Amino acid sequence: MRYFDGRVWAPPAPVFEQRPPHQELPLPAAIGALLVLLASLVFGRAVVALFADSDRPIDIAASVLVGYGPSLVWCWYVLRRWTDRRLRSIGWEFRWGDLWRGPATYLTAIGIQIVLAAVLLLLDVPISSNVDDGDAGRSTAYVVAIVVVTVVAAPVVEEIVFRGVVLRGLLSRMSPAWAIPIQGVLFGVAHVDPSRGAGNVGLAIVLSSVGIVLGAGAYLTRRIGPTVIAHAIFNGVVMIIVLSGVLDDLDTDLGIVDQANVTEPSSHHDHRLTIEHSERLERFCIDDLDVLHSSARLAGQHSTGSVDHGSRVALTACVQPER
Repeated sequence: MRYFDGRVWAPPAPVFEQRPPHQELPLPAAIGALLVLLASLVFGRAVVALFADSDRPIDIAASVLVGYGPSLVWCWYVLRRWTDRRLRSIGWEFRWGDLWRGPATYLTAIGIQIVLAAVLLLLDVPISSNVDDGDAGRSTAYVVAIVVVTVVAAPVVEEIVFRGVVLRGLLSRMSPAWAIPIQGVLFGVAHVDPSRGAGNVGLAIVLSSVGIVLGAGAYLTRRIGPTVIAHAIFNGVVMIIVLSGVLDDLDTDLGIVDQANVTEPSSHHDHRLTIEHSERLERFCIDDLDVLHSSARLAGQHSTGSVDHGSRVALTACVQPER
């Protein structure tokens, strides 16, 4: 197409599509979301403790309601108080392209996790799993409820809170170079549990890296659709591993080995390898908030052999007993 400017015919000036500016929220919206989440986590742990041995899906629903309900109420208030009341104002929007953006975000995060976790283990930084001890024999209804909570509820609520409200609130007062790492660190710290002791250090660092990758993805796309999908993939992969028990047969091939308890066996049957196989991948991948502790009991941390908890844990590949 051409136009006549009164003298000559010329092609029109190119028009480039301008990306919309990143939506922001007042800082009080982010602070309120964090305070509400903190209060619900503290109170939620008490409720989870009451239902820890329950096999009823209704008790799981009650725990999730206590842990996530207040945060959803606050996000609803934020929508009414500071936005046009549309979910798009906090990034809730999905597109067909998210079907590849979500997995790409997941692969990026998991790659960074593996590298960072290996560095922490080499530096002897204490790291624990955010998966509780549990027992088998749960009912089918219980398992279904856990899967729904872990793969659907957790990704949706956590992404709305951290990447939808907290990130946008921080962006109103600081640059993305600061806002994205801060919200990521807050995401990692949200998984801290005093009962884990020093192991919280490594866990918070590893999960903070996940929060930073998800934050960067939400900022670049101006939406949380891709991060919700990536988050769901994280939890879904771990649930498949935990529920299938596929790693139970790989204890002597890949695991977290307690080196202080590894001796030279005289036979294949009496070797003393101590492998805590529920910590080998869950500690790097699962990122549910601790309000889901009752659900995480499905992934009980079993071990073969005796465990000296004061010994140094290292990542060992292809451990084969001497014959």
